Amino acid sequence: MNKNDVQKRIEKLKDLINHHRYLYHVLNKEEISESALDSLKKELFDLEQDFPEFITSDSPTQRIGGKPIGAFKKIEHKESMRSLNDAFSREDMDNWEKRNKNIFDEKFDYYCEPKLDGLAIELNYENGVLQTGSTRGDGKVGEDVTQNIKTIEAVPLKLREVNEIIKELKNEGLFIRGEDFKNIIVRGEAIITKKEFEKTNKERLKVGLPLYANPRNLAAGSLRQLDSKVTAERNLDADVYDLVTDLGQKTHEEEHKILKILGFKTNNKYNKLCKNMDEVFDFYAYWQKNREKLPYEIDGLVISINNNNVFDRLGVAGKAPRGAIALKFPLKQSTTIIEDIKIQVGRTGAMTPVAILKPVEINGVTISRATLHNDKEIERLGLKIGDTVVVGRAGDVIPEVIKVFPELRTGKEKNFKMPIDCPSCETKLIRPEGEIVWRCPNHNCFSRKIGWFKHFVSRSAFSIDGLGPKIIEKFIEEGLLADPSDLFELKEGDILPLERFADKSAKKIIINIQSRKSISFSRFIYSLGIRNVGLKTSLDLSLTFNSIEELENASIEELENIADIGPIVAQSIYNWFQLKENREFLKRLREVDIKYFIEKRGGKLLNKKFVVTGTLEKMSRDIAKEKIVALGGDVSDAISKNIDYLIVGENPGSKREKAKALGIKILKEEEFLKMIS
Repeated sequence: MNKNDVQKRIEKLKDLINHHRYLYHVLNKEEISESALDSLKKELFDLEQDFPEFITSDSPTQRIGGKPIGAFKKIEHKESMRSLNDAFSREDMDNWEKRNKNIFDEKFDYYCEPKLDGLAIELNYENGVLQTGSTRGDGKVGEDVTQNIKTIEAVPLKLREVNEIIKELKNEGLFIRGEDFKNIIVRGEAIITKKEFEKTNKERLKVGLPLYANPRNLAAGSLRQLDSKVTAERNLDADVYDLVTDLGQKTHEEEHKILKILGFKTNNKYNKLCKNMDEVFDFYAYWQKNREKLPYEIDGLVISINNNNVFDRLGVAGKAPRGAIALKFPLKQSTTIIEDIKIQVGRTGAMTPVAILKPVEINGVTISRATLHNDKEIERLGLKIGDTVVVGRAGDVIPEVIKVFPELRTGKEKNFKMPIDCPSCETKLIRPEGEIVWRCPNHNCFSRKIGWFKHFVSRSAFSIDGLGPKIIEKFIEEGLLADPSDLFELKEGDILPLERFADKSAKKIIINIQSRKSISFSRFIYSLGIRNVGLKTSLDLSLTFNSIEELENASIEELENIADIGPIVAQSIYNWFQLKENREFLKRLREVDIKYFIEKRGGKLLNKKFVVTGTLEKMSRDIAKEKIVALGGDVSDAISKNIDYLIVGENPGSKREKAKALGIKILKEEEFLKMIS
């Protein structure tokens, strides 16, 4: 081919590759295979290498830049890139609507779109060719990341042909002149899909590098690489949602149509025009429930007043436009104030400091307390009463304080001091050697006794419905209960004289108690409340010993020989059975005719290892673990390469990401129930 033919071939290859990029990334169509498209790109690359004078900045081969740059240049935005204010409830949204109607009293309709969790970008095109790509920066000045932007396949290096654009716009009832396309500025989000996020973390896990916490961090870090080849390896995606240039668009909905016709990837198929706030919240509820179906992470919706004239006339409040707002999904973390710290006495005598919070909503639930674990944790956090803190809650885990903001102190904050005596029975506290937890040594401590009863009747133990802490406390105060064995000797007549107990409620409690006189051996062991013995250890013990008498007579060596039971747990079990009051308690349980049945190991889950995380809807996590072991499986609390399945409920936390990186099969609750049915 002569030079003229080569130049024509190069132009045609560029047009063809751009056409298929548009089909794949914008229209979600694939007319040729990925390998065929790669072949076209290879031919173009080879021709450009032979004839470098024909290389242009809009060529698909230029997505990966040359040498790493020393630093990012600055780019000034022609119009400020503004951030959005947040809303978290219907009340917030109604207030936002009310404020806008006070300024411009008109019936609004709203354009709603998933709020992408990525990094905001601005793209500037001249005569249809990408000139610059920049980050938001401070809203007025951003960083020039053009080289890195070019590595994103979803970003067109050249817009579609003007005649094609005008023709398609006319079909949509939009009439725009060709000369209006000389300078086009659009904005959107650089993101990374869940699939690519998992792939990157999997590769980092193999070489021992720390995992990225979330897709947004990975996307932001990738776009700000000084070497665009590193950015290219991350396979970033992009979604464009804002047309800055005035092409005569009258609504935000029209902007999205124009953007797609220009050649940009948009979120149109996931967006919706809503006539009122009720429709907005129906749409919000849908995505809150179905967000996992999206290929990328979202943290809420962006709600915009659809009419651009109204939007512009509403103006700006601070740094945010009045006409749009981010309606966020319930927070997993939030800030609040520590109003007090109180001590909670556990069934084993453990003293747990509990933060009394200014009530705050996390994950859709109002939280007023958070565990502080122990006084050493309070020291580590540098926490004072009155501090502003970050509180987090994942799944059904107890909320905890994550971070303190000492820079927000007023000088009125107070230091916390661990008490010397038990706040319940005033017995002097002890801290056993090698432990960090203070304990009440008094076995007759009222608060310890309440904790013991609560544990005994809990879901994973005897599972007696209707016996809440206040009822148990009342029964103990009235002298009806000395230890849990007394529950099984209660009669209706014992309860009826008590305040607020009618015939039906008294009868129901007695029926519930008597119906639980026979339980599995593992539940029986767990109900005893042996220190350091949770559900998993109880299950292991029930599969090793054939009776409570065998367990009672086991030596420390025999206990240590059981898989997953170490010296500390073995010593704790041995010590429990050596105490005379505990042996007397077992004797009383036999006297009130408590029976247990031995689980037989084996079944469809034999030799399979599971981890359970998040909040399950149909059962507690402990019950799920019990079912796994009953069917021959093993349960662990930690994700590792030896795990076969991770069962996830709502708000599964970081375990899901680690499981994905390791290639572990992830089961939703429905899939698990189907597996064990």
